[in-house]
Amino acid sequence: MELKKVKIGDMEPKFPIVQGGMGVGISLSKLAAAVADAGGIGTISGTGISVEELRYHIRKARELTNNRGYIGVNVLFAMNDFAEKMKVAMEEKVDFIVSGAGISRDMYAWGREYDVPVISIVSTAKLARFSERLGAAAVVVEGYEAGGHLGTERPLFEILPEVTSVVNIPVIAAGGILTGEDVAEAFRLGASGVQMGTRFVASEECDAPLAFKQKYIDARKEDTVLVKTTVGLQGRAIQNRFIEKISEGNKLKIAKCYDCLKNCSYQFCTLDSLFKSLEGDVENGLVFSGARVHEIKQILPVKQIIEKIIAEWQSFVEGEASLYQI
Repeated sequence: MELKKVKIGDMEPKFPIVQGGMGVGISLSKLAAAVADAGGIGTISGTGISVEELRYHIRKARELTNNRGYIGVNVLFAMNDFAEKMKVAMEEKVDFIVSGAGISRDMYAWGREYDVPVISIVSTAKLARFSERLGAAAVVVEGYEAGGHLGTERPLFEILPEVTSVVNIPVIAAGGILTGEDVAEAFRLGASGVQMGTRFVASEECDAPLAFKQKYIDARKEDTVLVKTTVGLQGRAIQNRFIEKISEGNKLKIAKCYDCLKNCSYQFCTLDSLFKSLEGDVENGLVFSGARVHEIKQILPVKQIIEKIIAEWQSFVEGEASLYQI
C-alpha cells in the first residue's frame, strides 16, 4: 500500500510530507535539502537572516540536491522585511512560498507574476476559504499542538475537517504530527499531506546546534509552556531560565534593537532570544517546540525519520484494514 500523492502547483513529491519552516536558523539549506532528497518537501526559514543569506541558502539547497526535489521558503508577514524576502525568493524561482502570522493580498499577486505557488498558514475555515479566494495554491492548517507562534487554542484534528469541507485546494495538516498513525488520521479527516517541524529538529541534518537538539531529547511532557512573545502571539517553547524571567513580567534589557517587527511590545527581543539559542545558549534564549517534543528520544538522519513514519503509517493502515475484514 502506498501513500496518496499530494500535488501543489507543479510539485508532486514522492511523500506528502512538508518540513515546516523554523527560525531563527533552525531550518536552512542543510535541513531543507535533506528532506527534499528523501522525497519530501523542504522549507528554508527566512526569519532572522538577511536577504543575501536567504538567497545563499536557496542556492545552496539547490546545489546540495543537484536541483532535484522541492525547496521552498517560509516568510512571516509580521516581519518588516516580508515583501523584500518574498520577492527575493521568487526571483530565485523557489518551488513555493509559505507565509504565516498574517495574510497579504499582495503575496498572491506576486506569486502569479513570478509563477510561484503561495501557501497560507491558517487556523480557521474562514481564513482558509479567504486564502483560496485570494489565490492560495494550498493551505497549511496549524493546530494548537504546534511549536512556535500559535494562531489558535483549538487542536488540529478539530479544525481540520472544518477546513477540508470548505476549500478545493490541497490542505496540509500541521501541529503535533509525529507518527504514521498521526498521518493516517490527518488523511482520514481530508488532508492531502502533513507538515512536520518538531520531529525534524531532532535530525542529524537540522541546521540547529547540538545543544538545541539535545534540549528536545531531554524535554519532559511538563517542560513545554506557552509564553506571549513580542510578536503579540502565544508561543510554545521549552521551559528554561529565559522563560522564567519573562513569565514574571520583567522587561529585559537588550544590547540592540533589530527593528524586525511591524508591531512589537518591547518587553524583550524575540529575535535576540532566538539568536542566543542558535548560538547554543539554550537556557537564556527561546527554544520553540511542539507540544509532543517529549516523545522524541533520538536524533536520527532525515531519511530514516521519513522511512519510519511511512512504515508506521503502512502498519497502522493495514492493521485497520484487517480489523474490518474480521
